[in-house]
Parts: sequence; C-alpha cells; structure tokens
Amino acid sequence: MVPEASLERKEHGLAPPGEGWFVLNARDAQWFDGGDLGGLYASFEGESRFAQLGFGIGVSRPGVANALYHAEDAQEDFLVLAGECLLLIEGEERRLKAWDFVHLPPWTEHIFVGLDEPCLVVAVGARRPGRGVRFPVSEVALKHNAGVREETSDSREAYAGYSEPTSIACPPEFDALTEP
Repeated sequence: MVPEASLERKEHGLAPPGEGWFVLNARDAQWFDGGDLGGLYASFEGESRFAQLGFGIGVSRPGVANALYHAEDAQEDFLVLAGECLLLIEGEERRLKAWDFVHLPPWTEHIFVGLDEPCLVVAVGARRPGRGVRFPVSEVALKHNAGVREETSDSREAYAGYSEPTSIACPPEFDALTEP
C-alpha cells in the first residue's frame, strides 16, 4: 500500500516533504516568479523531484520568455490552456492558442514567449538520471531576449546575470485565466 504524503506549508504554498501520493490544488501549490526571465510557474514537487515525470504549469507574461531557448535530452510536452503565446522552435516562430499541443522529442530546441496577454501552459517532461541540456545560439531567440550569445550546456552559465526565481503566492494572472 502506498502511503499518502503530508503537505507542508512553505513560504507561499504547500509541498510534499517526501514520497507518497497526494492531492494539491494549483492555487495552493508553491508558485515562483522567474523575474526578468521566466514568467510565473507552479511547482507540485517538494524537496525531492518526481523521479519519472516533471509536471508543472506556467503563466507566460506579455513579452517575456518563460526561460532561455534550450534543448533537453528527454521528451517534453506542452498544452496551452488559455491565452496565446509564441513558441520559438528549431529556429522558427509559431503562434499558439488555447488547446494547442506541442510534442518535443529529445533535443528539440524551444522556448515560449508571452504575447499580448498572459498565457497558461501545462508542461510535462520525462526525467532521467544525468539530465542533459544544451543552450544553443539562436537568432530568433536573441530577437526575443530569450537566447544565449555563446552555446553552453551549463545552466548556471546560461542564466548568469538573470535574477533567481522568487517564491510568491498564487498570482492573480492564474486566477484571471482559470475563472469561468
């Protein structure tokens, strides 16, 4: 029998302290503001990351990338739930709207950029030991302030000079996008 994980109060939300099943409403989860780069996102994980799948939701703010243009060694999938955003993928731009699904095989270069209004996206990614990531130079990403000027596989190097994410309460943009 798999035990239920308790949820612990963190600075601005709840998180499981360890293994076990749990139920957590997104409004009550830990939210983060990526600052000058990164948009807003919720984490359902606690101190230890989920072993097999990463799962999160993000709100892309107008004109802001949700991270830096990159490629990972594992599959990722995204579903736009509300609003519109720009997908930068393999050196191209694709406009996405609610209910657009994006499938990325390993090593697909990508990032999302907010457009005129906030955009809500569900993200799911496979997890493997020894995660590999690459931040390639991309003119389309640089045009949107979402790229690196020198290729690297070191996340610390890629994000040097950007502010660290800060813990926040569930942002009003999430409520605005999810209210009936």
